[in-house]
Amino acid sequence: MGVPEDVALFEQGLNELIIKYEQYFIGIEKREPLKLLTEVESLGRKYLSVQIVNTMLKFKYNSTLARLNSYKQYWNRINHLIEEGKYSRDRFKMELHQREKGAAQPGKEGEAKPVEKGPNLEVDIIYHNYIEARKACHLSISNITHELIAAAIEKQKPMIINKFKCSGVEFKVVIEEGVPKIKARPKT
Repeated sequence: MGVPEDVALFEQGLNELIIKYEQYFIGIEKREPLKLLTEVESLGRKYLSVQIVNTMLKFKYNSTLARLNSYKQYWNRINHLIEEGKYSRDRFKMELHQREKGAAQPGKEGEAKPVEKGPNLEVDIIYHNYIEARKACHLSISNITHELIAAAIEKQKPMIINKFKCSGVEFKVVIEEGVPKIKARPKT
């Protein structure tokens, strides 16, 4: 392969890596994409000691390399926040787990009282995951409201239950072709 192909591959690999890291940070991916990071870094090092004659290719290579380094600093900062428990997604998930498990909270007279599982817990999770997925895909979130997501879920639930004759519906956020979607799956 020549320099143009390598630079295009480097740029494409970086764009894929950015998406994978955003998916990791919002909880869609379970593991940090370290293998892909290593591959992209090796593509970035390939032309460090080689003189690229074509000015356009040299600019593209240098700007992609600068983006990689900038994103690596950002990812390291987020990873440190996750390790320290200060990352907002982790705090949100921790609060949800506590609500789901009915973690004890002090009552009026100091006795422990379980936190009730709210009816909108599922909607809260879907809304949060959808917003984070749209941010990860660099899409606008200004017109997305909690009520809009709740209305869409409540509208779909009875239709899916009737169509599939199931006891319930499970919703989850997925990213397909760079666009977040809320998928429904019947529960048996």
